[in-house]
Amino acid sequence: MEVQINGKTRLVGFFACPAQHSLSPKIQSLAFQLTNSDAIYLAFEIQEGQIEEALRSIFTFNMLGANVSMPHKNTVLQYLDHYSKSCHLIGAANTIVLRDKKLFGYNTDGIGFMQSLQSAGINYKGKTMTILGAGGAATAMVCQAALEGVTKIHIFSRAGPRFEQMKEKVKGMQRQTSCSVTLNNFYDDERFKKAVANSDILVNATSIGMKENESPINDFSVIREDLVVYDAIYQPRESYLLKQAKKQGARTLNGLGMLLYQGAASFELWTHKKMPVKKIQTILEEI
Repeated sequence: MEVQINGKTRLVGFFACPAQHSLSPKIQSLAFQLTNSDAIYLAFEIQEGQIEEALRSIFTFNMLGANVSMPHKNTVLQYLDHYSKSCHLIGAANTIVLRDKKLFGYNTDGIGFMQSLQSAGINYKGKTMTILGAGGAATAMVCQAALEGVTKIHIFSRAGPRFEQMKEKVKGMQRQTSCSVTLNNFYDDERFKKAVANSDILVNATSIGMKENESPINDFSVIREDLVVYDAIYQPRESYLLKQAKKQGARTLNGLGMLLYQGAASFELWTHKKMPVKKIQTILEEI
């Protein structure tokens, strides 16, 4: 049953750059239809420097809220009235809710990541993970993995502001969890090879791979059959990294599951309803 737009229909936005590639509008629109929720979800291309203005529109149009993606997940915090403890630990938000004329921020990325692993039958408790990236999504994934029983995590990131910020976050994670977390230079090939050799799961949490024949790593010999290779990218469905990993015999997963489960958590914050994840996943796989 399609949502019949009327004078009371509420709006949820997707603020990102790029935004047109996102499956979130399809997912959330299906969820609104399947749960008979009087709301619509639209994507907006928001450039860097425009996020404050975009957030003001939530008040102007009395929106339910919004999802926030790259490159705004970190910068958005300064404009919110309140945000969750997970946002504070991660340093990023991906979900905004308008409540009592105030903006509340949440981060559902890490939850979506771990639930997607569970759904795929991946055992991660007591395991070792290598993650590429130190942005908002990567940090959320690392934090949630540490909280949910991953024993050791190796993070690889380029030198720069995010690397320095991650240093402080790693200290916080190690104080609050029993997980051992290391932070390494993205270009330290020897350390990367050693980390992957001792890991059960390799994760790409960067945006490298959205373009054809683009990959965050060049030496695919580090990938072996008993390694799970996870790419948070879902457009394309099979990134160049996943294609090469599959050739090496590894188990591969794209970011569609993470998107679905983090979206389900966001949907519940806006509507107080459960998203029918399995139904939506079946529909998306047929597209």
